[in-house]
Amino acid sequence: MAAVEFTQVVSRGCGMDIHKEVVVATVRGEGIQKETRSFGTFTSSLTELREWLVSLGITHVAMESTGVYWKPIYNVFEGHIPHVWVVNARHIKNVPGHKTDKNDSEWICQLLMAGLLKPSFIPPREQRELRDLTRYRRKVIQMVSANKNRIIRTLEDGNVKLSSVLSDTSGKTGATLIEMLCDGKELTLQDIEDVRHGRCHHTSEEMLEACTGYMNDHKRYMLQRIRECNRKLTVEIVELDRRIKEIVTPYAEVMERLDEIPGLHDRTLEDLIAEIGLDMTVYPSAESLCKWAAMCPGNNESAGKKKSGKTNHGDKYVKATLVEAAWAASRTKGTFYKERFERLSKRKGGKKALIAVGHSILKAVHYVVSTGGRYHELGEQYVPSKIEKKRKDYLRSELQKLGYEVSIIKKKD
Repeated sequence: MAAVEFTQVVSRGCGMDIHKEVVVATVRGEGIQKETRSFGTFTSSLTELREWLVSLGITHVAMESTGVYWKPIYNVFEGHIPHVWVVNARHIKNVPGHKTDKNDSEWICQLLMAGLLKPSFIPPREQRELRDLTRYRRKVIQMVSANKNRIIRTLEDGNVKLSSVLSDTSGKTGATLIEMLCDGKELTLQDIEDVRHGRCHHTSEEMLEACTGYMNDHKRYMLQRIRECNRKLTVEIVELDRRIKEIVTPYAEVMERLDEIPGLHDRTLEDLIAEIGLDMTVYPSAESLCKWAAMCPGNNESAGKKKSGKTNHGDKYVKATLVEAAWAASRTKGTFYKERFERLSKRKGGKKALIAVGHSILKAVHYVVSTGGRYHELGEQYVPSKIEKKRKDYLRSELQKLGYEVSIIKKKD
């Protein structure tokens, strides 16, 4: 079978098939012979690989985004080779039945030379370091939430039905009662009345009944250890907050303007900046940013029929942050986002409505950062007023077609 050849676009390039312990590199180009070599993944071996590529005048390097194994190579190559591309593995999948490390590196090199690869967005080092901090903070916060749920399960195991009489066991009343139970105190009606919030739906007697159970020494010990773990994690979160705020201090002016957007504040804003950055030149438009973040419907059309338009797999951290912001914005009274969520959730459901609100928030972020402008709140009557005007114009035109002169006067309340 004849080999497939493509028109060469890149003068000299290298395709790499990367693994945990070995890197297979193939070089091709003008004035050099095609050659494949294998290297280890220790820094000394990667430095040797870099020097070999630099000596050959390689300008473009392409590799799969395999787990975290591309990062050591990127760290060694960054600043020495002009174009280091990390490519989505789905875009460079080889023909089944012909898969070897050497064949894979040759295929990647061939696609690179033909200009058929699209590099993934790799942010600057400062942004990558900020990402590490915000993602770790999110994970620690999730650990705290998991421990709170573990406390409730331990209480349920001891016949304490605290979650049945309190809507939020993490609130002031719930936290105080859990502290008393952890300390092994036998609760009385007076203890309940001292900590019970006035807005609690259940009576003090019902709450005392729910807190009466079989709490032995083992369960109290478990609660104490979980509580102590949460205290340490809370200290860790405070330290991460301090470090992140220290890093984003130079961008205080931009963050102040972004803070005007409903749903974005403090941690949510810091998480979003860490993921998308503040350099909007890497995104040609707001639509391009939303597409990269997978905050828009996908395309799936065949034979003229449109199938499922579910969102693609984008940056999961961006999506989680924007959905969190959309929840907050959908509960902010008098805003465009609240009205948009309520209007769309009726016919598309809450989840799709959240993606739509997150999409609008991301477009507003792109506008504020790229233009240096301020966020302008459209208000909750923006879309309803447009729909009302469109309907009035339609009804007026229909009556005019029938020969009537129409004058619309709004009825007084």
